[in-house]
Amino acid sequence: MQTKLEFLLDKIKVLENELVDELQKQQEEFAYEVTKRRVYFEENVIIRHKEYAKHLFKYITDAKLKHIISAPFIWMCIFPVILMDVTISLYQAVCFPIYGIPKVKRQDYIVFDRQYLNYLNLIEKINCAYCSYVNGLFGYLQEIAGRTEQFWCPIKHAKRIKNLHSRYQKFTDYGDAETYRSKLELTRHDFNDL
Repeated sequence: MQTKLEFLLDKIKVLENELVDELQKQQEEFAYEVTKRRVYFEENVIIRHKEYAKHLFKYITDAKLKHIISAPFIWMCIFPVILMDVTISLYQAVCFPIYGIPKVKRQDYIVFDRQYLNYLNLIEKINCAYCSYVNGLFGYLQEIAGRTEQFWCPIKHAKRIKNLHSRYQKFTDYGDAETYRSKLELTRHDFNDL
């Protein structure tokens, strides 16, 4: 029998899928289509977008001083982020086959598509690529960590947590020793929903 918590988690999953479907409807509204991971706009939309592009010189001269000063601090994060990307990808490549955990597809999380927006100038496109990479990487890391946690310690927390990862609903309840021991091996390999 499904618990109320499992019911709510399933409901959240359904709503998340519905949200993604709704977001995809923007393709019709803004006249673009995605083919083989590339975005194509109608020609009249491209022309209209170019009218909204802010020229580089104007973009730089309009920038606030505090934004210019903070930029190196934002960009210096790229080095630990790349190291984290390499490390976690190597970890997954080596360990997931050993544990029998399905690998996380990096391309499902790290998406570069804002370069097709003609209303962005070069600096904005570079900044958008950076944000896409870092935020996508964090989602990729969370999914790898969630699958790892499902294998090694699939127990829900007693304390309230701010954000649940995608595997959390598979975990046994905190304090339920009997279920943990009796279903640990089953839970470790329960990736049928992927």
